[in-house]
Amino acid sequence: MQITKNAVASIEYELTDDEGNVIDSSKGREPLTFLFGVGGLIPGLEAELEGKAAGDAFKVRIAPEDAYGERHEEMMADVPRSQFPADADIQPGMQFQASGPQGSQVITVVGVEADTVRVDGNHPLAGVHLNFDVKVVDVREANAEELEHGHVHGPGGHGH
Repeated sequence: MQITKNAVASIEYELTDDEGNVIDSSKGREPLTFLFGVGGLIPGLEAELEGKAAGDAFKVRIAPEDAYGERHEEMMADVPRSQFPADADIQPGMQFQASGPQGSQVITVVGVEADTVRVDGNHPLAGVHLNFDVKVVDVREANAEELEHGHVHGPGGHGH
């Protein structure tokens, strides 16, 4: 069976940046199992997986516009320190959930001054070319409940 919309696929993968730094990997874990074609993957990886079958392996470099988008400087902001808990030890690299015009998003602290905290609302992988080394482990038809719920159930998936 090939990977097509609404198929359940399981992959082993390693994700690196252009410098070879490992960003994420399934090594030492169960394969990543997902319902294909419902928006659970970045568009570039989804496009590369379509039509593949169990046993297929490939490497692909995905541009930011087909992954997490380009970085946008307007998503950087200086927030008054008073917006954070007074006793919090705010440090660069910390992440917080924030509410904005587009809903909830994760912001990353990139700098701390006496009166302000510099935050970045870009996705941490925005502007980064992503390099995937992928092996398709399994492909199967989704069952009716998985299609109804929009996600995989059972091993590697969601349990109810």
